[in-house]
Amino acid sequence: MNALFPPRTAIASTTPQAVREALRAGHEIALLDVREEAPFAAGHPLFAVNLPLGRIEERVAALIPRKNVPVVVYDAGEDLAPRAAELLAELGYSAVSLLQGGLEGWRQSGGEVFIDVNVPSKAFGELVEHVRHTPSLPAEDVHERLRRNEDLVILDARRFSEYTTMSIPQGRSVPGAELALRVRDLAPSPTTTVIVNCAGRTRSLIGAQSLVNAGIPNPVYALRNGTIGWTLAGFELEHGATRTAGAPTAANHEQARHSALALAQATGVQSITPQALGDLVADTTRTLYRLDVRSPAEYEAGHLTGFRSAPGGQLIQATDEWVAVRHATLVLTDTDGVRARMTAHWLRQLGWRHVHVLDDWGDLPRTNGTEPAALPRALAPAPELAPQALAAALATPHPPLLIDLASSPDFAKAHIPGAFFLTPSVLSLPPSAWPAPLREAHDIVLTSPDGVAARIAAATLKTQARHARVLAGGTQGWQTEGLPVEKHLVEEHLLSPPLDVYKRPYEGTDNAAAAMQAYLDWEFGLVAQLERDGTHGFAVYTPGQPLAEPGGA
Repeated sequence: MNALFPPRTAIASTTPQAVREALRAGHEIALLDVREEAPFAAGHPLFAVNLPLGRIEERVAALIPRKNVPVVVYDAGEDLAPRAAELLAELGYSAVSLLQGGLEGWRQSGGEVFIDVNVPSKAFGELVEHVRHTPSLPAEDVHERLRRNEDLVILDARRFSEYTTMSIPQGRSVPGAELALRVRDLAPSPTTTVIVNCAGRTRSLIGAQSLVNAGIPNPVYALRNGTIGWTLAGFELEHGATRTAGAPTAANHEQARHSALALAQATGVQSITPQALGDLVADTTRTLYRLDVRSPAEYEAGHLTGFRSAPGGQLIQATDEWVAVRHATLVLTDTDGVRARMTAHWLRQLGWRHVHVLDDWGDLPRTNGTEPAALPRALAPAPELAPQALAAALATPHPPLLIDLASSPDFAKAHIPGAFFLTPSVLSLPPSAWPAPLREAHDIVLTSPDGVAARIAAATLKTQARHARVLAGGTQGWQTEGLPVEKHLVEEHLLSPPLDVYKRPYEGTDNAAAAMQAYLDWEFGLVAQLERDGTHGFAVYTPGQPLAEPGGA
């Protein structure tokens, strides 16, 4: 165990200075912000991971798989952190402490505070451009090249769902980790210009630099400022596009594999055997993440047991959505020898010292389907109500109070008519702080997309001497029965403000120009913030130079 953070039986505190020392020294540590995402995005330390109090039991086992790793918890004075620390201890986490002084203590101690979300990745993208001078073109230049029908391809490095919402005309969906694998077939002539875009800057820059690092002969550029830059320049975006990339030819696949292997070796990525993986799994002194970087569809068709789905481009863009323990050990896998190594070579530059690639699946156990929920303890039994029975109850003169614990975007996409939105963290507060409908309700039914959050919430209510039934199968079960849903987010059905999700200025189609420009201006300042922070350990790869190692052992 790290001597800085010994296991404790009671909740103790850890100074901001000790957290920064652990980050700089390369020790394993998880720093959790237990507020909702919107206040988290308003200000937090660089490597803080957002895990709201009401989502801890639902998400913590996947984010922090080793229960004796140091975990430091904080809020901004809302009294959420002590409750979160108590819950983590109850769930078996043995080295939990509170950040001394919370967010304000971090700030007063000289710690840098960052806004927005997925900031380590975004700051790293700016650093990559700063060091490697990643080539880019402004929207006006790309628009003119399209008008002249020049020989070019536009590759959108975002998730397909983002691409189909809005895209550059003629753009094709090729999520980040797929670029090096598929680009040679999409641009077979070495004179074809390749332009990589995302919504803002990070995935454009990392995607373009991936292709430069991979050594493709084509001219490569990032679309400067992505779809935001395109919109601010006054150009129209496409909506509903479905263009994707096909499978690579054998010859191009081999070229991509050879380049990815060379990059992995140059950046210190280690290959791992199935036997060595077994040793890591059995090692209780190190935190291990096993991540399958292929597409979700490939993952669902068949994957190694114990591996989570983490498409490589998104893993680089939002590492903190899969990995909460800084300086943990990461094992990536694919079935092509390209995507895992391309992803791993970026993770090494992002300061992850122990990054391995497994491309020999051997006799390791396999399964298929979506990723199962990882929970730190068995769900407590709760009385259930079948969808048809709930439909009948809602049609009576005195229906039950139906509470939906989905995220606010999921609630807006589809919820049961008459359901009320509530962030689960509210249920951890004293009943006196609950919204009036919940305080006064005598008959409560809980639902969530798959029913897991509802079952957890039912157990939380039971500790407050309140009993609730759970919709069997959750909202998904309701829809499977063919029952109707509504699609909106109206104030009358909000039992708590939708602070659980921060509205990104680069997502959706209704963003204000001022907000988009402010977002770009913020990204431009991230390199200076990194310098002031001093805990990042990033090291940008330059061909011919060894990659610097972050921190100590």
